[in-house]
Amino acid sequence: MNSPTAPQSHLMQTYARQPVAFSHGEGAWLWDTDGKKYLDALAGIAVSGLGHNHPRLVKAIAEQAARVIHTSNLFRIPEQEALADRLCELSGMQEVFFCNSGAEANEAAIKLARYIGIKNGNPAPEIIVMERAWHGRTIATLAATDSPKAKQGFGELPGGFVRVPYRDFAAIEAAAASHPHVNAVLLEVLQGEGGVNMAENEYLQRLRALCDAKGWLLMIDEVQSGIGRTGTWFGYQHSGVKPDVVTLAKGLGSGVPIGACLAAGPAAGVFTPGTHGTTFGGGPLVCAAAIATLQAMDEEGLLRNAAEMGAYIRAGMTRELAGVAGVREIRGQGLMIGIELLRPCGVLVARALEKGLIMNVTRDSVVRLLPPLVLKRPDADFLIATLAALIKEFLSEPVSA
Repeated sequence: MNSPTAPQSHLMQTYARQPVAFSHGEGAWLWDTDGKKYLDALAGIAVSGLGHNHPRLVKAIAEQAARVIHTSNLFRIPEQEALADRLCELSGMQEVFFCNSGAEANEAAIKLARYIGIKNGNPAPEIIVMERAWHGRTIATLAATDSPKAKQGFGELPGGFVRVPYRDFAAIEAAAASHPHVNAVLLEVLQGEGGVNMAENEYLQRLRALCDAKGWLLMIDEVQSGIGRTGTWFGYQHSGVKPDVVTLAKGLGSGVPIGACLAAGPAAGVFTPGTHGTTFGGGPLVCAAAIATLQAMDEEGLLRNAAEMGAYIRAGMTRELAGVAGVREIRGQGLMIGIELLRPCGVLVARALEKGLIMNVTRDSVVRLLPPLVLKRPDADFLIATLAALIKEFLSEPVSA
């Protein structure tokens, strides 16, 4: 592997970066600055759903950049309006606030829930959140997130969150009984950073019914699981529930920074001029990229491909790792896949890079795969063969003291 030639001394050291820099990509593949080829099974952490150098995306960005890049939300933005219409059509929601990231989308959702609660006479609205949840690194979204490591060193975080075990409906009922100011639930239907943990359809359906009965908002964070990654446009669509708030980012812009907070029912028509805003959110350039992304996904059948390739990879890894001691579980939906081992396996990230495979490890012991939705069968075969061999070799080694 190579070392980037540009000096890094002036960068804040917020990442333990791998010693490789990429020069270009094509489809699900990337090439580093030394010419080595890698299968990208991370997609920029679930961002590059169209892979790299997708012609429709490249054309849309170039053409929009030649027209106008930014005007601000003080004026109408036709690209933003068209994107909002399409997202509401796909999701069943009613309105959209555009921002720049998943954390900002979740901030908007949190503000919306609090605003509604206070407006309705609730003096201290609270939001039920989940263990192992990840919602962002801003102060409020960090408070909603369940990661002691990410919170360390930042002092007392905002209150207003009630944490319960994930997929434990009885715990939510108990929280409802002991916290009279709750007015919303925020969760991921498929936790990414938390270890690729899936909520059962029945759990989500019961949660929807409870929120209806209590007058709570059901807010679903689809930042990582949305925009086709699980084989449907949004992860919640597998269960048939309809949320009141949905947050998006990552795959929406295929690499350009765009986030969105979608609202419906009691959450729609609440924010008014002055209650929330953004300078860059929903600009012409990023909206053009998002529109091109949705069009390409439709025309190329990428939702179906995500479902089929995801099932193929899970079946292949299950076959290759059958009977291997140290493998706890292979799970996921679509092209959001986790392989949990019985011991920490962070060393596999660098070993995979050496073999030409980009992936990562979350929660110390879960190999996480988030390939582009354009992944093809030969790509998947390379992924399965390479990763299975690496895991087998790793698990055959003695456990370090």
